[in-house]
Amino acid sequence: MKKLTLITFVLLLLFQKSIAQESFPTLTGKVNISVTKGTFDCDFTLSNIPKIDDYVIRINSGMNILHFKSLKPDDFVIGHDISFKDTLAYETRAYYFPSSNRKDKFLPESVQVRYTGKFPVANDTVSNFSKKDWKGNVAFNGKTVRSDGTQSAWYPVLYDINNDLLHDQVKYDIAITCEDCSTLYVNGSAPVKGTKARFKSDVPQELMLFCGNYDFAFVDDTYILNPDIDVKEIKEFSKLTNTYKQYYEKQLGISYNQPITFINTTPTSIKDGWLFVAYPTIVNIGHGDSGIKSLMGKWLRPFVAHELAHYYFGTYKVLNSELGDMVSEGFAEYMSMLLTRKMIGADVYQKSVDQKIEYMDDFTPLPMSKIRYNSDYRDRQTYVYDYAPLVFCAIEKEIGEKAMWKWMKTILETRTVFTNYNFLLNTLDKSLTDKAKLEVIKSKYLASDNSVENIKKALEGK
Repeated sequence: MKKLTLITFVLLLLFQKSIAQESFPTLTGKVNISVTKGTFDCDFTLSNIPKIDDYVIRINSGMNILHFKSLKPDDFVIGHDISFKDTLAYETRAYYFPSSNRKDKFLPESVQVRYTGKFPVANDTVSNFSKKDWKGNVAFNGKTVRSDGTQSAWYPVLYDINNDLLHDQVKYDIAITCEDCSTLYVNGSAPVKGTKARFKSDVPQELMLFCGNYDFAFVDDTYILNPDIDVKEIKEFSKLTNTYKQYYEKQLGISYNQPITFINTTPTSIKDGWLFVAYPTIVNIGHGDSGIKSLMGKWLRPFVAHELAHYYFGTYKVLNSELGDMVSEGFAEYMSMLLTRKMIGADVYQKSVDQKIEYMDDFTPLPMSKIRYNSDYRDRQTYVYDYAPLVFCAIEKEIGEKAMWKWMKTILETRTVFTNYNFLLNTLDKSLTDKAKLEVIKSKYLASDNSVENIKKALEGK
């Protein structure tokens, strides 16, 4: 009987794994790019498409569609409409295929889309630059092109509206040609020297793209593309990165499964500088002293820790619902604060806490229990990067660091459709097994209009 139970359990795991794998679309085709002209010429096929009743297919607004074509179950060119209700309408257009009754939507099992795009090339900081650069920008700076997948959607990205599920991670087999490039890179594959290359991955990835004229290094399981540091510094930076990865792996019991790739590049604007992650790639954007080298300094190392934490909150666990953004950024920031306190310096940690508390002086947040829409954050930057981590720091004062790691691990490993407030409460309850303590946390931090005052009392000892 025990043997039969074990076999049943193993088969169930394999079935669940196969279902999960089937939910990832596959992208095939080719793209021709010019970094000097700012152009894309794409011919892609999206297949293995899950059955979805209400959907859109996002493609960057700068791309001009030649046609969509159903390949399976039937072969024909499809008429398409555009949804103007999509949340990423600024960067992308949201396409769908109306059915014959014009009330429902038709979604083929396999669809081809051909399109071209031309974008500005900001190749100097004197007269030919943009006012602003941002993550979802298809950024040509004269030497390279940088484009994430989730926000800029340079390739077709399927979005399940009813389940708030973005299929930006795809298996892929694509050919990239760029005659004025020396190096080609797409997320999940090693960079390639040359003007043409075929990239393939059976592991679903968000297709972060970085092609152009640059060198790269691979040291201790870490890639650095377009480095602004020498060989010795590359080794030091790779060691630093691996040390942080090992710390997170030990605390959560969940391993990183790919080499980390760092991209160092410049913005299309004059003043912007920031980092973002499209795992396994971390992108550093900045001019001059704001390159990769700056991240080796004591006070900026927490930024590296934050981006590495996004492997767990954002990739290993995909977040959605009205609190998805807060859960992703808030816990990534909190994890980086724990690492900072342990490995970088208590002074750096305390400065971060003090600064976040100071930001609360001019901010009146809604408690997490009352968030219904993204607009309820009021100030998204302050809510997700400052207020949320402070809430978690205060909860840590109530239950201890060990219990906080247990809660985060429970969040990461608990299957759910929506990562909403009820999900947060249920995972915390499961981690604590202490109803009285849960009620204290709810009343002081998660559901209280006086949460900021309670946070200050907990963290400042007032």
